[in-house]
Amino acid sequence: MDAATLRATQAPIKERYKSDPDAALITLTAKGSVDSDGLTCKVETGRALATAGLHPATGGSGLELCSGDMLLEALVACAGVTLKSVATAIEVPLTRGDVVAEGDLDFRGTLGIDKETPVGFREIRLRFDVGTDAPQDKLDLLLKLTERYCVVYQTIKNGPKVSVSLERV
Repeated sequence: MDAATLRATQAPIKERYKSDPDAALITLTAKGSVDSDGLTCKVETGRALATAGLHPATGGSGLELCSGDMLLEALVACAGVTLKSVATAIEVPLTRGDVVAEGDLDFRGTLGIDKETPVGFREIRLRFDVGTDAPQDKLDLLLKLTERYCVVYQTIKNGPKVSVSLERV
């Protein structure tokens, strides 16, 4: 897809959202089931069933997906698509591109060994390795816009309001 095709594809969508802001508000839903043996959760992905389990550092077998890995994978996927879209829109030719997300965890928090150790990622690093002959000012713009428009990155960075409930069924 080139920049003109991308703009043509998105133009009616953008116009609709400008004229009807409520149409732009969409609720995404993810569902899973813990109705299986073992310490797993089966997550519906829309294409298949993904089984998540404990990370090996917390006693998992390593055969199931780790939710921490899935979070980083979602970041990589979103950032990669956003980078490619922005590169297309601002006409930065990419001959190759890799997206890497790394996150540091201290499992003492998750396992309740040390109450002072936070549960969750201490730090997440996102890196783009791109092959291009574009000038540095275009690469700076590419990074700025990718960061600005990546939904998963912005969600992690800005920490949205989150609520939790438990209901008897």
